[in-house]
Amino acid sequence: MPTVSVKRDLLFEALGQKYTDEEFDELCFEFGLELDEITSEKDIISREQGDEKAEGASDVVLYKIDVPANRYDLLCLEGLVRGLQVFKEKLEAPRYKRVSPADGGEPQRLVITDETASVRPHAVAAVLHDVTFTQERYESFIELQEKLHQNICRKRTLVAIGTHDLDTISGPFTYTAKPPGDIRFKPLNQSKEYTATELMSLYKTDGHLRHYLHIIENEPLYPIIYDSNGIVLSMPPIINGDHRKISLNTKNIFIECTATDLTKVNRFTVILILLLFCNNTIYTLQFKRLESVRFFIFLKKLILFQKGCIKSQLLTRMCLRSEVSGEGDLIQVEIPPTRADVIHACDIMEDAAIAYGFNNIVRSTPRTYTVANQLPLNKLTELLRQDLAAAGFTEALTFALCSEEDIADKLRKNIAETRAVHISNPKTAEFQVARTCLLPGLLKTLAANRKMPLPLKLFEISDVVLKDETKDVGARNNRRLCAVYYNKSPGFEVIHGLLDRVMQLLDVKPDRNQGYHIQAAEDSTFFPGRCAEIFSCGKSIGHLGVLHPDVISRFELTMPCSAIDIDIEPFL
Repeated sequence: MPTVSVKRDLLFEALGQKYTDEEFDELCFEFGLELDEITSEKDIISREQGDEKAEGASDVVLYKIDVPANRYDLLCLEGLVRGLQVFKEKLEAPRYKRVSPADGGEPQRLVITDETASVRPHAVAAVLHDVTFTQERYESFIELQEKLHQNICRKRTLVAIGTHDLDTISGPFTYTAKPPGDIRFKPLNQSKEYTATELMSLYKTDGHLRHYLHIIENEPLYPIIYDSNGIVLSMPPIINGDHRKISLNTKNIFIECTATDLTKVNRFTVILILLLFCNNTIYTLQFKRLESVRFFIFLKKLILFQKGCIKSQLLTRMCLRSEVSGEGDLIQVEIPPTRADVIHACDIMEDAAIAYGFNNIVRSTPRTYTVANQLPLNKLTELLRQDLAAAGFTEALTFALCSEEDIADKLRKNIAETRAVHISNPKTAEFQVARTCLLPGLLKTLAANRKMPLPLKLFEISDVVLKDETKDVGARNNRRLCAVYYNKSPGFEVIHGLLDRVMQLLDVKPDRNQGYHIQAAEDSTFFPGRCAEIFSCGKSIGHLGVLHPDVISRFELTMPCSAIDIDIEPFL
């Protein structure tokens, strides 16, 4: 959950009321938030860097408030105060509307060229006139941008924002894309001009900006925004130009947001503007490429409340203007553009319950009686785990994700034949695919425990993930049992004995037709002539055998190893 830090005294001043810490904690709980910590800048520095570094730091009390990840409208002081004031019925729920410029002039234009389609195809712009910054509002403005960047914008990969002093630039503005060698400008807080290629090298050591370089670094074209005089406003999503940054003296602001996701950029721009600059003040907003986000939802019979007028009042306390419609069993709800989290009727139900108070809900006996029970597959798994441990094997719990090499090359298989589900944006080479078998995890566990006394006997009973076009999600889970025996001799007889014990526990008799049997087979993972396929009721359920020396060496092992891998779902 995102955490918002606000100065206590400033917050109470904006709320128009002082609270004790306990009272404010209770207010947060009623509103669906959590007062996580009461601290100060000095305490934070002292805790993280020591008392010496904390000397001279501010003693002003800070409230750290945990906010639900989807409530972007509460990520700044202004939004938090507005939400609490409406909740306490001290302020009417705001209503927003689009208006034309007061002077009747033409709105500013942001021209988007076709070259941007290959890198960041979407852009939205807005102009704020007659803004008055205080130090606190300026800090809140900067902090909200960063909070939105980290949440809805996914660390600038989906959306990036640039804010500029409109009085230092002139429209119309152009958003285009050029080869990095053709882009040259003086970036923010630098003393000379750089090409875009030089900037990428410069910021590789920057503690803040280096985390965003990968977004466009390997693209043939870099996005760039100019004003009508050729002044570079920004090279999104990396850095602004140094023409003149926003300050306390700024009166008119030009906001540009570039994105790979049009829906996200529309929400981002609207939330940023409406939260910071519409608190008890009317500003002229100029939008480009923004569609109306106002819509209506009709609810039938909220279970908690009997009268429509009561339900309507509860929703209004959550900034959802509503009124009773028809005969009283329907409510018309207006969703403001700041509430991007409301996407279904159940979200409105949740807000109504918060406004009513979860502690005020009367306990009652459920009308439907059910008896909880363990899933048969999980029950079978637990029973097998206990008996495998009793047989002298140690249970391992390995990662569900692994590298492509683990399930293909190291097992002497082709990745195309594994039916593996691939991760589209893996953060590390170790977690590229969902595992298709349990064997690689156990072999890596053996490699990490080679210095332990021999023999090493491990097992795991867990799910693997396989592609399956017949499923609505394109894949399915499959519960499997895998065990390995690692010693100076292969120990095939130990693994074979384990198979017989498992079948005995499952009450499956040795029989070619109605029971289980094994027959010689060839599998590239196993040593030739030392592999068998396992059948149950005529259906193949797995393999057992002595692992191929290449497999053993690729997992950095030095001793022979035998293994068994079977599907346990047919035994339910």
